[in-house]
Amino acid sequence: MQFNHYGGEAAKLAADLVNAPVPFAPGDLEPLLAAHGIVERTLTDVQAAELEEWRRDLAAAFGPQELETRVAAVNALLAAASSRPYLTTHDGHAPHLHYSAPDADAAAHIRAVTAAGLATLVCSAGAHRLGRCALPGCALAFVDTSRNGRRAYCSVRCANNDAVARHRARTRTRARGGPRVSSP
Repeated sequence: MQFNHYGGEAAKLAADLVNAPVPFAPGDLEPLLAAHGIVERTLTDVQAAELEEWRRDLAAAFGPQELETRVAAVNALLAAASSRPYLTTHDGHAPHLHYSAPDADAAAHIRAVTAAGLATLVCSAGAHRLGRCALPGCALAFVDTSRNGRRAYCSVRCANNDAVARHRARTRTRARGGPRVSSP
């Protein structure tokens, strides 16, 4: 499934921030931010600390939950980001939206972009696309970009590990003479 820049890439950035190891040091996030197209990536110690707190706020939007709960979590992010979207033509192309003020610092920009990205994704693709890995012990956040929107794992590796674990459990049960269990 293809998402627009804010709905897809910004939501993926939100998931990657949730999954990033803490504590954040200013330079630690630069490769992650660059991979998601964030231009202003220079963070101060204070801004890195702000994003570490933001990471905890973002986490509330991921995982299995009722629609109303997810909407409330995303609304709280939008309110906390307190951005003012505006149209721009700065690159000589068609007008497009920016979600933070032109003079916003890097942390404020990242908060605005991730909140808007999650809101856009929830509205355009569905709230169920913000997931947590179903592999016991993993629980990484992810954005489901699959065509049918039924992804349950953060990666193919976790899906395979879970399938192998289920297969081995069935094999042990059969070896002990237990009842035959059909595959899911």
